Amino acid sequence: MPRALLSVSDKSGLVDFARALVAHHFELVSTGGTAKAIRDAGLPVQDISEVTGFPEMLDGRVKTLHPVVHGGLLYRRDLPEHVAAVEAHGIGAIDLVVVNLYPFRETAARADVAPHDVIEQIDIGGPSMLRSAAKNFASVTVVCDPADYARVLTALDAHDEEGAMILRRDLAAKVFAHTAGYDAAIATWMQGQVSPDDPFGAALPLAFEKAQPLRYGENPEQRAAFYVERPGAGLAALTQLGGKELSFNNLLDVDGALMAIEPFAGQVACAIIKHTTPCGLAVAATPLEAWQKALACDPTSAFGGVVAFSIPIDTATAEAMSSLFLECIVAPSIDGAAAELLGRKKNLRVLVGTVPVRDAGGLDFKRVRGGLLVQDRPVVPVGSIPWKVVTQRTPTEAEAASLAFAWRAVASVKSNAIVLVKDGATIGIGAGQMSRVDASYLAGHKARTAGHDTTGALLASDAFFPFRDGIDQAAAVGVTAIVQPGGSVRDAEVIAAADEHGMAMVFTGARLFRH
Repeated sequence: MPRALLSVSDKSGLVDFARALVAHHFELVSTGGTAKAIRDAGLPVQDISEVTGFPEMLDGRVKTLHPVVHGGLLYRRDLPEHVAAVEAHGIGAIDLVVVNLYPFRETAARADVAPHDVIEQIDIGGPSMLRSAAKNFASVTVVCDPADYARVLTALDAHDEEGAMILRRDLAAKVFAHTAGYDAAIATWMQGQVSPDDPFGAALPLAFEKAQPLRYGENPEQRAAFYVERPGAGLAALTQLGGKELSFNNLLDVDGALMAIEPFAGQVACAIIKHTTPCGLAVAATPLEAWQKALACDPTSAFGGVVAFSIPIDTATAEAMSSLFLECIVAPSIDGAAAELLGRKKNLRVLVGTVPVRDAGGLDFKRVRGGLLVQDRPVVPVGSIPWKVVTQRTPTEAEAASLAFAWRAVASVKSNAIVLVKDGATIGIGAGQMSRVDASYLAGHKARTAGHDTTGALLASDAFFPFRDGIDQAAAVGVTAIVQPGGSVRDAEVIAAADEHGMAMVFTGARLFRH
């Protein structure tokens, strides 16, 4: 009779799976609460202590760490000396292991849990059994995810040894990835306990799970996939309504779109993104008005863009957007009529759901040859913006409100970045330029090309002006006030230029580079 060892924290599907194993003539061995759940269902089960001849002890810290368990998992059935050794010591085979681990991540994420309680959620016996079984996948089936119960039962019914071997190998690979991620979470938490104010430890343990394969990467010849820190995290929390599968570039742009509207929490905001940077961004009283104002910034570039809203989409907004080719629309929700209307566009992806604000205490990664660059995630400019008036003229109340909008808007634009704003909307964006004066020129040029009157516009720069030429360029198109970080060795020259033009200028003391 084959024997299965079951010891699970997540008991979803456990009883049905155990019942099916009994129907396949498996002897069940189990531990603690798992054994109780099986026994309460009226199924025969043997406690692990009966197998090892040793009681569970130390509040459950020691129960499966025993040669009888690991010998039954690890011995090679094809080596006579292995078979003889386990027979000599009275060790029986364990053919199937079902283990999922203590909920360490979930416990560690709770603010109300003391460190010693988190430590008790570090599973020792579970990973040990998983690794022993996975190493011996040639003979042992190992399951760490309840989602795989059906696959195992299908293989038992098939009586196909070649297919069963493929499944065992696949499940073993999943186990080693699972335990690696588990250990990475523990190591990260431990490093945080040692140096709570320094996230940059001597090692950087990372673990991501595959959320979905992608058709290709940035270009068709590049293979690609989407991985997440945990199931349902970040962009994976969004639900797609219709349209083609999301592409690599779609996901980058969706992330950029959510970044663009993030500083406008509590407002009605719309951002239109092309190549991860905004080509239009606005706040308004309604989503329709926000869309119209964002689109007016650069209607040419908006073609094929990704659009994000901070509030649900209504039918009027959906109808207005339906006349333009868009790749993706993302919003907290969408009403039924709007969803039906946009659903007629077969290639449009509509994504709904709430993606948590980026964790300011988290880390940002950029791949370089041979390694990773790691930094704190950028601070999102929300709430009041501290600044210092450095010119002779102080911004008017209306200018101050527009400058606050402009500062939040420029945060999501690729450097060198300049935005021109009016009436709660961008009217010209200069992005990704090699010089700041070129970015200033491009913002004004694009605004005028789109038919905007730039007289009285406000300007935000993501970094300081190294020379006065950017100020002169802004004055030439009618800018009346500027917000920028300051910090140039030529700040005095730049301030003097603003004073010459009668501009108001404020320094924030914070840079918003986005490389």
